Amino acid sequence: MVSSLLKTMRPRQWPKNGFVFAALFFDRQVLDPTSILRAVLAFILLCLISSAVYIMNDLADIESDRAHPTKQNRPLPSGQLSINVARAALVVFVVVGLTAGFALSLVYGLILMGYFLLQVAYNWQLKHTVLLDVSTVAAGFILRVAAGVAIIEVERFSPWLYVCTGFLALFLALGKRRHELVLLGAGAGNHRAILQEYNLDLIDRLMGIVATSCLVSYSLYTFLSEGLPPNHFMMLTIPFALYTLFRLLYLIHVRHEGGAPEEILLRDRPLQITLFLWVVVIFLALYVFS
Repeated sequence: MVSSLLKTMRPRQWPKNGFVFAALFFDRQVLDPTSILRAVLAFILLCLISSAVYIMNDLADIESDRAHPTKQNRPLPSGQLSINVARAALVVFVVVGLTAGFALSLVYGLILMGYFLLQVAYNWQLKHTVLLDVSTVAAGFILRVAAGVAIIEVERFSPWLYVCTGFLALFLALGKRRHELVLLGAGAGNHRAILQEYNLDLIDRLMGIVATSCLVSYSLYTFLSEGLPPNHFMMLTIPFALYTLFRLLYLIHVRHEGGAPEEILLRDRPLQITLFLWVVVIFLALYVFS
């Protein structure tokens, strides 16, 4: 039962909450022990709340997941995890997470509560509304970044990073919708009703717009943000952003992946190397050559 509950909590999805560290890194506070501790606590609470959301989603989608070729093996649809146990864990995670969040910071607690309420709205209505479904996913990532800003005292964090994060998250959400359409084919609507409102042509057009907007906004951040060093060294990171988007497009369109972005990150070596080098160059720009 414990193993099934842990699996339902989706620990493989927790790296998404790493966006809470964006403020710590880009505000040049990675060497401040107090800021690091607060950011780690914020990350843990986000994982707790996001796990509650995953449990809530599985409870709501239990019937449709039984018709999915892979999701039918999840603990709840397969019967490995009791529905009552899942409901009890959901309540405990929400109460503990929000209480601790408000104890850390009023603003952080409000953002954490806003994130949870947004996910509740998504689960009950927004995921059934075309375009708003993927926009809500992107908004969740923006709130993760905002949570990192709220938990520490930022001095050089740029609002441009909210824009970049939103476009990147929207790009990945559209890629996931595309993967579901390709994987499920004519039966896509049986698994997720909103997929009836999409087709590959629309999603490909939207992904092109969003990918371009993501790259442009990041490029503008590297030489317009007031919080960056005046030497424009950050502009050297633009090629890494470009290759990352190219690689993701290749994986989505050629190798027909994209259903689980976190799994792509865990197994695609070129993407891992690119992201590592990207972080190294950003670190040099912000902490060494500033």
